[in-house]
Amino acid sequence: MTPADAIPGLVEHGLTPAAARQKGAMLARVVAAAAAAYGPQPDRRAAAYFVPGRIEVLGKHTDYAGGRSLLAAAERGFCLVAWPREDDHIRVLDAACGEAIDFPFNPDLSPPVGHWSNYPMTVARRLARNFPGPRAPRAAWSGADIAFASDLPPAAGMSSSSALMIAIFLALAEVNQLAAREPYRQNIASLDDLAGYLGTIENGQTFGSLEGDCGVGTFGGSEDQTAILTSKPGQLRQYVYAPVRLERILPLPPAYTFAVGVSGVVAAKTGSAREQYNRASRLAAAVADLWRRATGRNDPHLAAALASSPQAAERLRAVALAAGPGPFEPAALAARLEHFLIESEEVMPAAGDALLRGDLEAFGRLVDRSQQAAENLLGNQVPETICLARTAREQGAAAASAFGAGFGGGVWALQRTDQAEAFLTAWARAYRQEFPQHARASTFFLTAAGPAAFKLEGLGIRD
Repeated sequence: MTPADAIPGLVEHGLTPAAARQKGAMLARVVAAAAAAYGPQPDRRAAAYFVPGRIEVLGKHTDYAGGRSLLAAAERGFCLVAWPREDDHIRVLDAACGEAIDFPFNPDLSPPVGHWSNYPMTVARRLARNFPGPRAPRAAWSGADIAFASDLPPAAGMSSSSALMIAIFLALAEVNQLAAREPYRQNIASLDDLAGYLGTIENGQTFGSLEGDCGVGTFGGSEDQTAILTSKPGQLRQYVYAPVRLERILPLPPAYTFAVGVSGVVAAKTGSAREQYNRASRLAAAVADLWRRATGRNDPHLAAALASSPQAAERLRAVALAAGPGPFEPAALAARLEHFLIESEEVMPAAGDALLRGDLEAFGRLVDRSQQAAENLLGNQVPETICLARTAREQGAAAASAFGAGFGGGVWALQRTDQAEAFLTAWARAYRQEFPQHARASTFFLTAAGPAAFKLEGLGIRD
């Protein structure tokens, strides 16, 4: 069976026919690149996966504080193929550029920060630490020869790094029958649990009895992993976090699709951009810590503190403004709290209700409020993403908002499917007229709300 034969299966999992053809072609490129790099593998059966990026419809910087988000999977993502090895070495090939890395399945790995190898190496290190156990007479872990390609625009706010980590995890977990190991069974009983665990691989936290480490250096939550693992075609899913819990499923209006505009401003979680991203997380944690000290309670995050009583929001505001000397000014703490209240506690429930009523006008106004709060309170927007959100609405989008970590990246817009191509052209033109310096780097495309990550069963790729 060849990668082209995978197209019906890709459609069956929920990709549109056009997206399935693109992924079939991508799989063919991955297999060809792997054959050139690793040589023929006639006796080894491959496992193949599609792992999507995600669209954060609402829920800017809420997940790590226990808040809400509204999510969908994109039809763009990673195609990955993996062949098991007899030893414990892991080889990972980026089929697009030909760059490859090679490292042992080892608990003492030191991944390089600022290079894509950080992500697969961090996954392997955490698995080796969390799931030890001899497989005598062979090594405790089986390595893999892995090749991947992606059509996600990098550093665009669509969680390309999380998608890569999940793809690597799925391959290594299958090769090593990870779900059969006792620590896995004790801690991970559902996809929601798995999303929570994979979030801690990235942020370095402990999950149940699975001890954490330094992660990849960002202090995020598990929103990305939840969207990538649990999304369904044509749906928006509203989750709360810490722990991961589905609140409700909302329909994407059937006559509408997503347009995505990528600004060309890189939203990389490295260097100074990572510090900006982590500052938002630290501010939320600092408000929660002030609350615990002021009340004597043990609420783990802002959402839990707010749920403690009807008066909690006002008391939290007072606690933030009364903060003494510390790393953050009271005004910054109060603004961070106010953003969380607007995004998670006010906009999210009302926006979901509007979708259930089929009231797209009200939904659009609420999304506008979310965008304004990100600009004025969260402070994670740049002129380019502000422009993209504004011009999308001016060009007739039912709703539009920046998404992801911010400080660059992209904006989603909801548009009627029968008008989407014309809208996309007009939106791109308006943006590039205002920011001609980003004309080459900016990207605009359409995507349905697609399926979660899945394995291509029965593909049986052989060289």
